[in-house]
Amino acid sequence: MFKKIFSNRSIFRCFSKTSPNRTSVRIVEVGPRDGLQNEKHVVPTSTKIQFINKLSDAGLKSIEVTSFVSPKWVPQMADHSEVFMGIKKYPDVSYPVLTPNVLGLNAAIKVGAKEVAVFGAASESFSRKNINCTVEESIQRFKEVVNEAKKHGIRIRGYVSCVVGCPYEGSIAPSAVAKVAEALFDVGCYEVSLGDTIGVGTPGSISKMLKEVTKHIPVEKLALHCHDTYGQALANILRGIDMGIAVVDSSVGGLGGCPYAKGASGNVASEEVVYMLHGLGIDTGVDLSKLIDAGEYMCAVLGRPSGSKVSRAMLSKKC
Repeated sequence: MFKKIFSNRSIFRCFSKTSPNRTSVRIVEVGPRDGLQNEKHVVPTSTKIQFINKLSDAGLKSIEVTSFVSPKWVPQMADHSEVFMGIKKYPDVSYPVLTPNVLGLNAAIKVGAKEVAVFGAASESFSRKNINCTVEESIQRFKEVVNEAKKHGIRIRGYVSCVVGCPYEGSIAPSAVAKVAEALFDVGCYEVSLGDTIGVGTPGSISKMLKEVTKHIPVEKLALHCHDTYGQALANILRGIDMGIAVVDSSVGGLGGCPYAKGASGNVASEEVVYMLHGLGIDTGVDLSKLIDAGEYMCAVLGRPSGSKVSRAMLSKKC
Protein backbone atom coordinates (compact mmCIF):
# COMPACT_ATOMS: atom_id res chain seq x y z
CA MET A 1 0.00 0.00 0.00
CA PHE A 2 2.66 2.50 1.06
CA LYS A 3 4.87 1.50 -1.83
CA LYS A 4 2.07 2.35 -4.22
CA ILE A 5 1.38 5.70 -2.55
CA PHE A 6 4.97 6.85 -2.48
CA SER A 7 5.83 5.61 -5.95
CA ASN A 8 4.19 8.70 -7.44
CA ARG A 9 7.26 10.82 -8.04
CA SER A 10 5.20 13.81 -9.11
CA ILE A 11 4.15 14.30 -5.48
CA PHE A 12 7.75 14.74 -4.43
CA ARG A 13 8.59 16.80 -7.49
CA CYS A 14 5.97 19.37 -6.43
CA PHE A 15 7.82 20.13 -3.22
CA SER A 16 11.44 19.17 -3.84
CA LYS A 17 12.70 22.20 -5.79
CA THR A 18 11.56 25.01 -3.54
CA SER A 19 14.59 25.66 -1.33
CA PRO A 20 17.36 25.66 -3.96
CA ASN A 21 15.33 27.74 -6.46
CA ARG A 22 14.07 30.46 -4.13
CA THR A 23 16.29 32.45 -1.75
CA SER A 24 13.81 35.10 -0.61
CA VAL A 25 10.07 35.73 -0.42
CA ARG A 26 8.30 39.00 0.29
CA ILE A 27 5.49 38.82 2.81
CA VAL A 28 2.57 41.22 2.34
CA GLU A 29 0.98 41.61 5.78
CA VAL A 30 -2.77 42.11 5.41
CA GLY A 31 -3.77 41.84 9.08
CA PRO A 32 -4.56 45.53 9.71
CA ARG A 33 -7.02 45.61 6.79
CA ASP A 34 -8.17 42.16 5.73
CA GLY A 35 -7.62 40.80 9.22
CA LEU A 36 -9.74 43.38 11.02
CA GLN A 37 -12.32 44.43 8.44
CA ASN A 38 -15.13 42.16 9.63
CA GLU A 39 -14.51 42.33 13.37
CA LYS A 40 -17.83 43.14 15.05
CA HIS A 41 -16.34 45.36 17.75
CA VAL A 42 -14.49 48.41 16.45
CA VAL A 43 -10.82 48.42 17.40
CA PRO A 44 -9.67 51.82 18.74
CA THR A 45 -7.68 53.90 16.28
CA SER A 46 -4.72 54.21 18.64
CA THR A 47 -4.61 50.40 18.96
CA LYS A 48 -4.56 49.94 15.19
CA ILE A 49 -1.70 52.43 14.94
CA GLN A 50 0.30 50.62 17.62
CA PHE A 51 -0.40 47.30 15.91
CA ILE A 52 0.88 48.51 12.55
CA ASN A 53 3.97 50.07 14.16
CA LYS A 54 4.75 46.70 15.74
CA LEU A 55 4.46 45.02 12.35
CA SER A 56 6.82 47.58 10.81
CA ASP A 57 9.29 46.96 13.62
CA ALA A 58 9.13 43.22 12.90
CA GLY A 59 10.78 43.78 9.52
CA LEU A 60 7.83 43.40 7.18
CA LYS A 61 8.34 45.35 3.97
CA SER A 62 4.72 45.63 2.88
CA ILE A 63 1.81 46.23 5.27
CA GLU A 64 -1.72 46.80 4.03
CA VAL A 65 -2.91 49.49 6.42
CA THR A 66 -6.62 50.09 5.88
CA SER A 67 -9.43 50.44 3.37
CA PHE A 68 -10.81 53.73 2.08
CA VAL A 69 -14.33 52.40 1.85
CA SER A 70 -17.64 53.76 3.07
CA PRO A 71 -18.11 53.13 6.82
CA LYS A 72 -21.66 52.10 5.94
CA TRP A 73 -20.27 48.91 4.40
CA VAL A 74 -17.20 48.35 6.60
CA PRO A 75 -17.54 50.24 9.91
CA GLN A 76 -14.19 48.93 11.14
CA MET A 77 -12.40 51.00 8.50
CA ALA A 78 -14.17 54.30 9.25
CA ASP A 79 -10.96 55.72 10.76
CA HIS A 80 -8.87 55.02 7.65
CA SER A 81 -7.44 58.53 7.37
CA GLU A 82 -6.56 58.81 11.06
CA VAL A 83 -4.84 55.42 11.04
CA PHE A 84 -2.83 56.12 7.90
CA MET A 85 -1.67 59.51 9.13
CA GLY A 86 -0.93 58.21 12.63
CA ILE A 87 1.40 55.31 11.88
CA LYS A 88 5.17 55.57 11.87
CA LYS A 89 6.28 55.11 8.27
CA TYR A 90 9.59 53.35 7.75
CA PRO A 91 11.41 54.50 4.59
CA ASP A 92 11.90 50.96 3.28
CA VAL A 93 8.34 49.79 3.94
CA SER A 94 5.32 50.19 1.66
CA TYR A 95 1.93 50.92 3.23
CA PRO A 96 -0.74 50.15 0.61
CA VAL A 97 -4.42 50.91 1.21
CA LEU A 98 -7.48 49.43 -0.46
CA THR A 99 -9.40 51.87 -2.68
CA PRO A 100 -12.53 50.30 -4.23
CA ASN A 101 -13.51 53.41 -6.17
CA VAL A 102 -12.31 56.86 -7.23
CA LEU A 103 -13.88 58.46 -4.16
CA GLY A 104 -11.78 56.21 -1.93
CA LEU A 105 -8.72 56.88 -4.05
CA ASN A 106 -9.10 60.64 -3.69
CA ALA A 107 -9.36 60.29 0.09
CA ALA A 108 -6.21 58.15 0.09
CA ILE A 109 -4.35 60.69 -2.03
CA LYS A 110 -5.38 63.44 0.37
CA VAL A 111 -3.56 61.74 3.28
CA GLY A 112 -0.47 60.94 1.23
CA ALA A 113 -0.89 57.29 0.23
CA LYS A 114 1.86 56.14 -2.15
CA GLU A 115 0.38 52.74 -3.01
CA VAL A 116 -3.21 51.56 -3.40
CA ALA A 117 -4.93 48.27 -4.12
CA VAL A 118 -7.92 47.51 -6.33
CA PHE A 119 -9.81 44.27 -6.69
CA GLY A 120 -12.03 42.14 -8.84
CA ALA A 121 -13.48 38.65 -8.56
CA ALA A 122 -13.27 35.66 -10.88
CA SER A 123 -16.81 34.70 -9.85
CA GLU A 124 -19.82 36.50 -11.30
CA SER A 125 -21.98 35.76 -8.24
CA PHE A 126 -19.32 36.82 -5.77
CA SER A 127 -18.77 40.06 -7.65
CA ARG A 128 -22.47 40.88 -7.45
CA LYS A 129 -22.65 40.03 -3.74
CA ASN A 130 -19.40 41.77 -2.83
CA ILE A 131 -19.39 44.97 -4.87
CA ASN A 132 -22.84 44.90 -6.46
CA CYS A 133 -21.74 44.69 -10.08
CA THR A 134 -20.84 42.15 -12.75
CA VAL A 135 -17.27 41.02 -13.37
CA GLU A 136 -17.15 43.10 -16.54
CA GLU A 137 -18.48 46.15 -14.70
CA SER A 138 -15.89 45.64 -11.95
CA ILE A 139 -13.14 45.64 -14.57
CA GLN A 140 -14.33 49.00 -15.87
CA ARG A 141 -14.57 50.29 -12.31
CA PHE A 142 -11.04 49.39 -11.30
CA LYS A 143 -9.73 50.74 -14.61
CA GLU A 144 -11.05 54.16 -13.59
CA VAL A 145 -9.27 53.92 -10.22
CA VAL A 146 -6.00 52.73 -11.75
CA ASN A 147 -5.96 55.37 -14.46
CA GLU A 148 -6.57 58.12 -11.91
CA ALA A 149 -3.91 56.72 -9.55
CA LYS A 150 -1.33 56.66 -12.32
CA LYS A 151 -1.87 60.40 -12.89
CA HIS A 152 -0.60 60.94 -9.34
CA GLY A 153 2.37 58.55 -9.62
CA ILE A 154 0.79 56.07 -7.23
CA ARG A 155 1.66 52.37 -7.42
CA ILE A 156 -1.28 50.00 -7.83
CA ARG A 157 -1.60 46.42 -6.66
CA GLY A 158 -4.45 44.22 -7.87
CA TYR A 159 -6.43 41.48 -6.16
CA VAL A 160 -8.48 38.70 -7.70
CA SER A 161 -10.93 36.95 -5.35
CA CYS A 162 -12.26 33.39 -5.60
CA VAL A 163 -9.43 32.04 -7.75
CA VAL A 164 -10.26 28.37 -7.18
CA GLY A 165 -13.68 28.37 -5.53
CA CYS A 166 -16.71 30.52 -4.79
CA PRO A 167 -19.25 30.23 -1.95
CA TYR A 168 -22.06 30.62 -4.49
CA GLU A 169 -20.81 28.96 -7.67
CA GLY A 170 -18.43 26.26 -6.45
CA SER A 171 -15.32 25.61 -8.52
CA ILE A 172 -14.00 28.46 -10.66
CA ALA A 173 -12.47 27.89 -14.09
CA PRO A 174 -8.81 28.94 -14.30
CA SER A 175 -9.64 30.81 -17.50
CA ALA A 176 -12.02 33.07 -15.56
CA VAL A 177 -9.22 33.90 -13.12
CA ALA A 178 -6.80 34.60 -15.94
CA LYS A 179 -9.28 37.02 -17.56
CA VAL A 180 -9.56 39.25 -14.49
CA ALA A 181 -5.89 38.96 -13.54
CA GLU A 182 -4.81 39.92 -17.05
CA ALA A 183 -7.17 42.90 -17.04
CA LEU A 184 -5.61 44.13 -13.78
CA PHE A 185 -2.09 43.64 -15.09
CA ASP A 186 -2.76 45.22 -18.48
CA VAL A 187 -4.32 48.34 -16.98
CA GLY A 188 -1.19 48.98 -14.91
CA CYS A 189 -1.09 46.96 -11.68
CA TYR A 190 2.55 46.22 -10.86
CA GLU A 191 1.49 43.01 -9.09
CA VAL A 192 -1.63 40.84 -9.00
CA SER A 193 -2.50 38.86 -5.87
CA LEU A 194 -4.51 35.69 -6.45
CA GLY A 195 -6.84 35.01 -3.55
CA ASP A 196 -8.31 31.69 -2.44
CA THR A 197 -11.04 33.61 -0.65
CA ILE A 198 -12.84 30.66 0.93
CA GLY A 199 -9.78 28.46 1.44
CA VAL A 200 -10.94 25.49 -0.64
CA GLY A 201 -7.80 25.26 -2.75
CA THR A 202 -5.39 22.33 -2.79
CA PRO A 203 -1.94 22.10 -4.37
CA GLY A 204 -3.67 20.49 -7.35
CA SER A 205 -6.22 23.23 -7.96
CA ILE A 206 -3.66 25.95 -7.22
CA SER A 207 -1.32 24.39 -9.80
CA LYS A 208 -4.01 24.32 -12.49
CA MET A 209 -4.95 27.92 -11.79
CA LEU A 210 -1.35 29.17 -11.82
CA LYS A 211 -0.53 27.29 -15.02
CA GLU A 212 -3.36 29.13 -16.77
CA VAL A 213 -2.70 32.56 -15.29
CA THR A 214 1.04 32.41 -16.05
CA LYS A 215 0.20 31.98 -19.73
CA HIS A 216 -0.94 35.60 -19.58
CA ILE A 217 1.12 37.22 -16.79
CA PRO A 218 4.77 36.66 -15.81
CA VAL A 219 4.92 34.67 -12.57
CA GLU A 220 7.19 37.30 -11.00
CA LYS A 221 4.23 39.72 -11.20
CA LEU A 222 1.96 37.43 -9.17
CA ALA A 223 1.33 36.83 -5.48
CA LEU A 224 -0.70 34.23 -3.56
CA HIS A 225 -3.31 35.10 -0.92
CA CYS A 226 -4.47 31.92 0.81
CA HIS A 227 -7.10 31.32 3.46
CA ASP A 228 -6.75 28.25 5.65
CA THR A 229 -10.34 27.02 5.90
CA TYR A 230 -9.41 23.44 5.00
CA GLY A 231 -5.88 23.54 6.39
CA GLN A 232 -4.31 23.67 2.93
CA ALA A 233 -2.81 27.15 2.92
CA LEU A 234 0.83 26.27 3.65
CA ALA A 235 0.80 23.43 1.12
CA ASN A 236 -0.72 25.76 -1.46
CA ILE A 237 1.88 28.44 -0.77
CA LEU A 238 4.67 25.92 -1.04
CA ARG A 239 3.30 24.74 -4.35
CA GLY A 240 3.08 28.33 -5.55
CA ILE A 241 6.69 29.01 -4.57
CA ASP A 242 7.71 25.84 -6.38
CA MET A 243 6.07 27.31 -9.49
CA GLY A 244 7.88 30.64 -9.16
CA ILE A 245 5.75 32.72 -6.80
CA ALA A 246 7.90 35.07 -4.71
CA VAL A 247 5.24 37.13 -2.90
CA VAL A 248 2.82 35.79 -0.29
CA ASP A 249 -0.04 37.60 1.47
CA SER A 250 -0.70 36.58 5.07
CA SER A 251 -2.25 37.88 8.27
CA VAL A 252 -0.59 37.83 11.67
CA GLY A 253 -2.42 35.60 14.12
CA GLY A 254 -4.50 34.20 11.25
CA LEU A 255 -6.81 37.19 11.59
CA GLY A 256 -9.50 37.77 9.03
CA GLY A 257 -11.89 36.17 6.66
CA CYS A 258 -14.29 37.66 4.18
CA PRO A 259 -17.56 39.30 5.26
CA TYR A 260 -19.12 38.24 1.95
CA ALA A 261 -17.95 34.61 2.09
CA LYS A 262 -19.85 32.81 4.83
CA GLY A 263 -17.82 30.15 6.62
CA ALA A 264 -14.44 31.29 5.32
CA SER A 265 -11.92 31.22 8.13
CA GLY A 266 -9.01 33.56 8.43
CA ASN A 267 -6.02 34.17 6.23
CA VAL A 268 -3.04 31.92 6.68
CA ALA A 269 -1.12 33.12 9.74
CA SER A 270 1.99 35.15 8.96
CA GLU A 271 3.84 33.36 11.75
CA GLU A 272 3.24 30.00 10.04
CA VAL A 273 4.42 31.29 6.68
CA VAL A 274 7.59 32.86 8.09
CA TYR A 275 8.41 29.80 10.20
CA MET A 276 8.02 27.50 7.18
CA LEU A 277 10.05 29.70 4.85
CA HIS A 278 12.87 30.19 7.34
CA GLY A 279 12.93 26.42 7.81
CA LEU A 280 13.50 26.10 4.07
CA GLY A 281 16.35 28.59 4.20
CA ILE A 282 14.27 31.23 2.44
CA ASP A 283 14.79 34.78 3.68
CA THR A 284 11.81 37.01 4.51
CA GLY A 285 13.56 39.79 6.41
CA VAL A 286 11.05 39.26 9.23
CA ASP A 287 11.92 38.89 12.91
CA LEU A 288 9.65 36.01 13.94
CA SER A 289 9.73 36.89 17.65
CA LYS A 290 8.61 40.46 16.97
CA LEU A 291 5.96 39.21 14.56
CA ILE A 292 4.57 36.91 17.26
CA ASP A 293 4.54 39.84 19.68
CA ALA A 294 2.50 41.93 17.22
CA GLY A 295 0.02 39.11 16.75
CA GLU A 296 -0.35 38.52 20.47
CA TYR A 297 -0.92 42.23 21.00
CA MET A 298 -3.89 42.35 18.63
CA CYS A 299 -5.35 39.01 19.71
CA ALA A 300 -5.30 40.22 23.32
CA VAL A 301 -7.22 43.33 22.24
CA LEU A 302 -9.77 41.15 20.45
CA GLY A 303 -10.05 38.90 23.49
CA ARG A 304 -9.15 35.59 21.89
CA PRO A 305 -6.12 33.34 21.45
CA SER A 306 -3.93 33.63 18.40
CA GLY A 307 -4.93 31.57 15.40
CA SER A 308 -1.25 30.83 14.83
CA LYS A 309 -0.01 27.42 16.00
CA VAL A 310 3.57 28.65 15.69
CA SER A 311 2.83 31.55 18.02
CA ARG A 312 1.12 29.34 20.59
CA ALA A 313 3.90 26.76 20.47
CA MET A 314 6.73 29.24 20.85
CA LEU A 315 5.01 31.19 23.61
CA SER A 316 4.33 27.97 25.54
CA LYS A 317 8.09 27.41 25.77
CA LYS A 318 8.42 30.67 27.68
CA CYS A 319 5.93 29.59 30.34
